[in-house]
Amino acid sequence: MPPLQKLLQQLPASAGGLGKAPAGAVAEEARSPVLPADGGQQVCYSALRADELRLLKCPKAEAGQLLTAPGLLHRHDDLKEMLDSNKDSLKLEAMKRIVAMIARGKNASDLFPAVVKNVACKNIEVKKLVYVYLVRYAEEQQDLALLSISTFQRGLKDPNQLIRASALRVLSSIRVPIIVPIMMLAIKEAASDMSPYVRKTAAHAIPKLYSLDSDQKDQLIEVIEKLLADKTTLVAGSVVMAFEEVCPERIDLIHKNYRKLCNLLIDVEEWGQVVIINMLTRYARTQFLSPNQNESLLEDSAEKAFYGSDEEDTKDAKAEATSLVKRKPYVMDPDHRLLLRNTKPLLQSRNAAVVMAVAQLYFHLAPKAEVGVIAKALVRLLRSHSEVQYVVLQNVATMSIKRRGMFEPYLKSFYIRSTDPTQIKILKLEVLTNLANETNISTILREFQTYIRSMDKDFVAATIQAIGRCATNIGKVRDTCLNGLVQLLSNRDELVVAESVVVIKKLLQMQPAQHSEIIKHMAKLTDNIQVPMARASILWLIGEYCEHVPKIAPDVLRKMAKSFTNEEDIVKLQVINLAAKLYLTNSKQSKLLTQYVLNLAKYDQNYDIRDRARFIRQLIVPTEKSGALNKYAKKLFLAQKPAPILESSFKDRDHFQLGSLSHLLNAKAVGYQELPDWPDEAPDPSVRNVEVPEWTKCTSREKRKEKVEKPFYSDSEGESGPTESADSGEGLGSMVECQAVMPQAGHGSPSEEEEEEGVKKGKKKKQQQGRKGRGDTSSEEASASESSSSESDSGSEAQESPAEVETKRRKAVRARMGAAWWCGAGLSPLTPHVPASPQRHPASFLGTIQIHRWWAPRAAVPRAACSPMAVLAPSQLLSPAFGSVRTYELLHRMTGEGLSVEYCFSRRPFPHDPHMVAVQIQISNNTDAEVKSLRISEPKPLSGMRIQEFPEIESLAPGDTASVVMGIDFCDSTQAANFQLCTHTRHFYVSIQPPVGELMAPVFMSENEFKKEQGKLTGMSEITEKLTLLEKCRSDHAIVQQVTSAANVGRVPCGADNEYRFAAKTVTSGSLVLITLEKREGAAAQLTVNSEKMVIGTMLVKDIVQALVQ
Repeated sequence: MPPLQKLLQQLPASAGGLGKAPAGAVAEEARSPVLPADGGQQVCYSALRADELRLLKCPKAEAGQLLTAPGLLHRHDDLKEMLDSNKDSLKLEAMKRIVAMIARGKNASDLFPAVVKNVACKNIEVKKLVYVYLVRYAEEQQDLALLSISTFQRGLKDPNQLIRASALRVLSSIRVPIIVPIMMLAIKEAASDMSPYVRKTAAHAIPKLYSLDSDQKDQLIEVIEKLLADKTTLVAGSVVMAFEEVCPERIDLIHKNYRKLCNLLIDVEEWGQVVIINMLTRYARTQFLSPNQNESLLEDSAEKAFYGSDEEDTKDAKAEATSLVKRKPYVMDPDHRLLLRNTKPLLQSRNAAVVMAVAQLYFHLAPKAEVGVIAKALVRLLRSHSEVQYVVLQNVATMSIKRRGMFEPYLKSFYIRSTDPTQIKILKLEVLTNLANETNISTILREFQTYIRSMDKDFVAATIQAIGRCATNIGKVRDTCLNGLVQLLSNRDELVVAESVVVIKKLLQMQPAQHSEIIKHMAKLTDNIQVPMARASILWLIGEYCEHVPKIAPDVLRKMAKSFTNEEDIVKLQVINLAAKLYLTNSKQSKLLTQYVLNLAKYDQNYDIRDRARFIRQLIVPTEKSGALNKYAKKLFLAQKPAPILESSFKDRDHFQLGSLSHLLNAKAVGYQELPDWPDEAPDPSVRNVEVPEWTKCTSREKRKEKVEKPFYSDSEGESGPTESADSGEGLGSMVECQAVMPQAGHGSPSEEEEEEGVKKGKKKKQQQGRKGRGDTSSEEASASESSSSESDSGSEAQESPAEVETKRRKAVRARMGAAWWCGAGLSPLTPHVPASPQRHPASFLGTIQIHRWWAPRAAVPRAACSPMAVLAPSQLLSPAFGSVRTYELLHRMTGEGLSVEYCFSRRPFPHDPHMVAVQIQISNNTDAEVKSLRISEPKPLSGMRIQEFPEIESLAPGDTASVVMGIDFCDSTQAANFQLCTHTRHFYVSIQPPVGELMAPVFMSENEFKKEQGKLTGMSEITEKLTLLEKCRSDHAIVQQVTSAANVGRVPCGADNEYRFAAKTVTSGSLVLITLEKREGAAAQLTVNSEKMVIGTMLVKDIVQALVQ
């Protein structure tokens, strides 16, 4: 008879009363979630289980109608009988049902005795399921598990690797200190097992044993050291996890295995990859030098190169040059490069945790120029689930504060969708605010205007705060943001108005005197706004700047005194402060009101308000008892407060390791390990060297492959500089040819030098013709003329002092350089003749330029001297009209150790790319030795920028000067372009920062076209400024000259005598820039700039006003 039928027969006859329950209820109980109701015995079992549960809820029922209490003990009897059976099929079925119960969260601990008896079953499938059960309940039933230890020990010798691993897993789950020696012995044996799966299980058991008995640490470290030497990918992740849990401070264990772990990383399972990458991040921070250690040097030298002058203190310059010489150029350790190279492919992993781990490794370890590769991978993760997005955006928000440039190309990926959850919206808003700069602020502000209309009030409040942060960080758009926030004050939604008031209050603290009208407008809102924080902000503003609104402030106090008792505590405190400030500045009107408010506050329920009232009364109202503080009341209340700094909440989170739980919570979590600081000096790299046995050396085929790849890696590893790239193997062969010539001022026998130079030039010319298939007649003629002129002048120079000779030689070269550039670019020079002799040297960098009127036609240029690339239609662009070109210092001769470099913006289209700004560079060798291999190395422009390097100058003789032209696409931004100027011995970090007026090219336009385009650029695209012209700048000629010197613009015909119009287009995007200067009575004038590029317009107004006023 089946066992369940026996159970049913044991029920008393009166138990049939159970069937009186409604049919629906019985059916519902029969579908118990414990086992599916698929008919037969399982239905009976489930129904019985339900009745037993109902028995527990009915203690007052008659004993004859219910199951007896001992019946509860028989609910798993069917499974117990199946486990006691001699048939493996029944045991297997029972174990499957038990494991299914565990998987659904049901308690099966009462089956432990019946299950543990089957641990010695010979059926492998049954034994595996038994071990699964024992791992789950071994900790709860430790006494019973101890009885089977001998069985587990026998399992460790089983021929099946899965049984051996399962036996070790169960043994390590029995948390009884008495069996620690047995566990240690089992782990040591398993660490030497032939199966990598068993060795992996041994690595998992190590942290369990360590948490049970930490005194075993030394023995466990020996096992970890042994397992770290394992060469299988299955073990690597597990043993590194054991290392992190037991002895993370023992970095010496990693030295010999570092390169092996780097090479195995790509094949380790995803969980192991995350663990290994995090460990290697900490290891690299202790063993390698920071790749960005010269970053501060780059910034300092760039700033001095731009703002420096010839009148610098000589002592400071010498000290600075000495310190630069002492600083060694950074060379990346090959092991550091190995880690970066082997982790880079994992950015394409399907696992978000792996991508995040690689991203944090690059952020903490990679050179600044290479960190950008992680941006695309992180943006890809934003298409995943919202939970993944939340974690990724938290890390992106932290990265975007320090490395803004790497996420700028993906700005649109952070735009907010209506389906995003609120927390995702706020994080994306944080990222957009961090990425805001002068270039993209107009786009971001337009996006914010859309977000304000959202129905999500928390999101709208966060958007308004983001607008405030943008206004604080980017002063050019502060007025625009302030006007937009003032418009929000008329919004129907009270929460929007309240948040706007709070942000406006912070912005007004920066320039309160200029915005008294806004303060008056906000004072009128006190009748309508009910949000306490907004009311308090308005009252604080009126009290702080009451001198700007002397008539309104007392009236606001009168209204607030009426409703004082009904206000919130934060509002009451600000009412008291307002009363005190008005009493000190306007006591006649506010004396009685102040006393009334203080009396009300004296009996308020909140003790803070009562204390504040008593304190202020004693401070501002002089009495016999008042102390010495009374005389300082005005200084205390009316002291100037610093403007608040609106900062990102993620600003200080980068001290936590990215991707960690501590970073997510912004608090140190249990078990978090601090990221070490970079060492000042690199530790010995030889500790990572491992002797390769003869039998493991590579084959001849691998050697050939390595030989092919070696130049690729050696280029990247051998470079010196602040950053390195693994992909920097490209040469400079494709760069533009040099347009200028290096004049030779020879000593000794001129004929020999000329002969040698002729041979060199002949060889070089043949190589160029073979490579490119074209000649260069014009450059030969130019070099011949220059060499002859330099020879003829050598005699006169010898009779003068060295300083005079140097000055004349420089100016002569500048004049020749200017002529060579104009003709080499295929453009007509603005002067009919550029002198070649030093006796008629020009005063400016590009030579004396005769100013032509803006409508004058261009002079004819010989066809042989022109390049057809740069010929522009005269109806589109005009030749610029300017008197002198301003030069800037790129490298001071003290910093450059005798090498000085100057540059200027030639205001001519760059021949090879019309979207680039042409920059003319003059390099002078002031040393006694020849300088070789002058070139640009590792340009590091910001995202979107492009740099067209000048070709390498093979040699520059002592005292000589060379002129070259390079092109830079600044992307309509005034941000500096950073690069390295290299010689054969040194690398100099320099940067070129353009004035806003050099980012545009003049445009021809009729008066009607000008008015039509100006009508399209109104509103936020129009900036107006009033100014007073100096007496010397009131004539037509002076105005045109000053405007065209400040910006590269062309004049537009105008019928009115008192108006001047100019037009230009930005070089990169081709956006129109229209300038109108209207003279009014006396010296007054109004300047208007229309441009869709708001930042460029704002900066251009400032530069033109400065040119006309100063």
